[in-house]
Amino acid sequence: MKRSAIVAALLLGLAPVCAAATQDMPGQRILQRLDTNGDGAISKDEMLAARERLFKRLDRNGDGVIDEKEIETARQAIEDRAQATEARLGNRWRRMDRNGDGKVTEDEFQASTPLFDLADRNGDGRLSADEIAAIRKIVAAHAN
Repeated sequence: MKRSAIVAALLLGLAPVCAAATQDMPGQRILQRLDTNGDGAISKDEMLAARERLFKRLDRNGDGVIDEKEIETARQAIEDRAQATEARLGNRWRRMDRNGDGKVTEDEFQASTPLFDLADRNGDGRLSADEIAAIRKIVAAHAN
């Protein structure tokens, strides 16, 4: 992503939107994050509160302004996270390629369910609500 697009997204308060757009159902993650009163909609007050939280995160020194150094720090954090995600994706792809031919077939893709296997703690081939909750905590801890 170009620097100007990142800066624009940060300044417009769209960073949570951009990050969330790639996850879950479209809009669902954003709604869960910003709908603080749980009414199923994002009010203008909730959006303003989210923007206030974003501003405070970007204003690392707390001086009431976002300067170029703070934007550069945010940009670098986004870039670092993207590189880490790219590396994880490459590693995951290599693990799925069971026969090592440099290609992942549909069968190889379907056979690879490490997150499900990790979540299925009792090994019964089904995920209970408790197992889902446990894996969500693990995933959330690694996302931060």
